[in-house]
Amino acid sequence: MTHLTRRAALAASLAATTALALTGGAFAQDKPTLRLSSVVSDNDIRAEAFAEIAEAVSDTFDMQVFNGATLVAQGSEMTSIQRGNLEMGLISPQSIAEQIPAWSIVTSAYLFSDAAHLDATFDSDVGAELNAMAADAGLHILAPVYFGTRQVNLAPETEVMKPEDLNGITMRMPGGDAWQFLGEAIGANPTPLAYAEVYTALQTGAIDGQDNPLPNDYNMKFYEVTSQIVLTGHLIGFDVLTISKKLWDGFTDEQKEVLQSAVDAAIEKSTQRHLDREVELVQFFKDEGLKVYEPDRIAFRDYAQKKYLESEFAASWPEGMIGRINALAE
Repeated sequence: MTHLTRRAALAASLAATTALALTGGAFAQDKPTLRLSSVVSDNDIRAEAFAEIAEAVSDTFDMQVFNGATLVAQGSEMTSIQRGNLEMGLISPQSIAEQIPAWSIVTSAYLFSDAAHLDATFDSDVGAELNAMAADAGLHILAPVYFGTRQVNLAPETEVMKPEDLNGITMRMPGGDAWQFLGEAIGANPTPLAYAEVYTALQTGAIDGQDNPLPNDYNMKFYEVTSQIVLTGHLIGFDVLTISKKLWDGFTDEQKEVLQSAVDAAIEKSTQRHLDREVELVQFFKDEGLKVYEPDRIAFRDYAQKKYLESEFAASWPEGMIGRINALAE
């Protein structure tokens, strides 16, 4: 039914049943508004995916996408949804873990082997448990949104083959306990620094390196002020596309299917585009003169997982979950 037809039907109903119309709810037939807040730039692959979702659901929802943290501040998406001030958000698992400590398991190094393992986990009973925890906090998880695998990017030319080789290396990591511990878990000396300041800090020697997915290294031109990229693959980078659970529960089955199908199709396409881009960028960085190589990942993985299992973070992990996640790796 078109928007014009709905309006015509509503007008006829109002004329025939004025008293009933005054109750308000019976005629609230406009498309639900879904405002999505994300921190990605408008030219990001994920922004294109969100636009595709909005277009795909346009007959059912009025989905409005606000990128670049222009609607709510970065890090406040979760609380905005909980307070009813936002319908949808792209939220980092680190942010969720601040409220739900058990979620810190999916922020740990070397948990996921690749994007396929990430998807398999969220499609499994483990994912159902994670979603149930989020539901208790007022969120419904629509999908994990992959944006690249984090690699170590250094200015010094010292070869790095094992975690001990990063001893004494000052590496910028995002702020927050989970991020800082990640830096320690791969052997580095982490320091928090605003993302926008990383290029200058690398250029001046204030820091020795940073970690990010390869597309981020390209977008921020970090390759101009560094000498090497060590393909540690220590963290599968993802955020979660979420919607208010209260809102989701109020949808019809048809509305849920429309939204979920659109999300699944767009995010699958986005993931593949990121994977393809990462392969392309390895050669680009080599052509730019950077040394790009893979270290002893088994040594890094063993070192990191031992660090996590001995940390306070692991105390909040559901018993046996890490083994179940490991078993899902292809």
